[in-house]
Order: sequence, then C-alpha cells, then structure tokens
Amino acid sequence: MKPGQIHCGENLEMMSGLPERSCDLIYVDPPFFTGKQQTQSNGRHVVRDSWPGGLTEYLQFLRPRLEQMRRLLQDTGSLYVHLDWHAVHNVKILLDELFGRDHFLNEVIWSYRTGGRSSRCFARKHDTILVYARRIGEQKFHVLRDGQFRTDGMKFDESGRPYKQTKKGRLYFHPDGPAVTDVWEIPFLSTVSRERTGYPTQKPEALLQRIITASSDAGDLVADFFCGSGTTLAAAECLDRRWIGCDASADAVRLAQDRIQRIRTQNPDRKTG
Repeated sequence: MKPGQIHCGENLEMMSGLPERSCDLIYVDPPFFTGKQQTQSNGRHVVRDSWPGGLTEYLQFLRPRLEQMRRLLQDTGSLYVHLDWHAVHNVKILLDELFGRDHFLNEVIWSYRTGGRSSRCFARKHDTILVYARRIGEQKFHVLRDGQFRTDGMKFDESGRPYKQTKKGRLYFHPDGPAVTDVWEIPFLSTVSRERTGYPTQKPEALLQRIITASSDAGDLVADFFCGSGTTLAAAECLDRRWIGCDASADAVRLAQDRIQRIRTQNPDRKTG
C-alpha cells in the first residue's frame, strides 16, 4: 500500500504485507469485547462485537494483530490501543507480554460525560487508551499544553502574570498553560455534531488530533488498522501526516474515503500524503 490509501478487507493479511518498521505511529480502536452489536439509527452501519468463544477467542483475535503492529513500528514509534472496561486489563497483560512491561508509556483516560446514568453503580464515563513504545526512551513525544493554571491566592507581577515566590525568586507558569496529563477531558460526539458520519463507534477528531500531535511529526506515517469511518485518517490528513488505513467493512471504507475527499476539496492547495 501507498500512503493515502484505505484497504477494505482483513487487516491481519494487509499488515503482513507491509514492510517492517514502516509506521511512525499506530492508533487502533478495535472491538471492545462488549458482546453486543451496535447499529446506527438508519440501520445501515453495523459493528459486531460478539465472541462465541468468549475472552479466549477475543484475545486470540487480537494477539497476531498486535504482534504485526509491533513489527510495523519504527524504533521511534508508539502504539495507542483504545479500549474500555470490558477487556482493557486483559489486553494490557497481552501487550506487556508482546512489547515488554518496560515499554509501557501511559494508561490514558479519556473522560466524557455523555449518555445515560446508572442507579446501581457509578456511571461508566471513560475509555482507556494503552500506549506502548517500540523502543522505550526513543519514542517521539511532544509535550502538549492546554487549560489554565489555578491562581487562587497567588501573587501577580507588574504586568499581571501570576507567580510563586520561592527561595530562588519568582517562579512563573508556562504561558501556554499546564502540560497535558494522562486524563483527557474531551467531549464525546453529540448526536447533532457536524463531525457525525453515521458510523456507530465514531470517535471525535479532537481525540485523534491530540494523539497525532503528541507522538508524530509532520510527514510521518500514521496507521489505523481498524479505521472505521476514518477519524484517524482525517486528523492525520489535516495535520500534514501521511497515513494508511484498513477496515473490514465496505460501508466504513466508503465513509472514510468520502470524508478524506471532502477535506481535500475544502483545502485544494494543501499538500497531502
């Protein structure tokens, strides 16, 4: 495959045909082991996540695919695996085995407040993204900053900048705000969001933009082998990264292709991967 292409078919076969260490960043949003089938309200787009063989079958499905992802990563590359409470702890054990526990970087918590409430337990309002480095210490990473510092009770200098008084003098905060941590407050896509494509498990572009900006450079190759309606590919396209994608659903691939085409039509002078 060349950058800028989306493969419709089995991702394991597709990954097996790619050269070793060819990807700078891989993000995947695989089935979550929910045991359910999700269908968009129009009935067209269906995501099946049922496993007759239970957890054993699910992990047997993921293992060879995660092995291929490790093979495909550059030495400076990172893998982001997006899951939820159903099986994230089991998959982390698997990733520790495949990558080595010392190659684990982060357990990112994506927190959101969308959806219903629970009367039996605390409402489950987060997903987990496991992050591993191909070679620990060599991975690309750019510190991101967002939000505001808490300035209650602090002193302000002559120009209005807050600071802490220390033994060595004034300690000023970074002008761009605090560094982003491993807990991300990013809104889930609302039912009326303009980003909505009609795909049941679609993730917000802001989530992928953060991942791509933090762990890759312009011109790098970003891969998503469970690309769905193409959120990763759209974010990579807008951030001047090269990309490749794969999904087993022909409907999903068509959505992703249309999405990329709209971006290119709206930005005809921008370079693409």
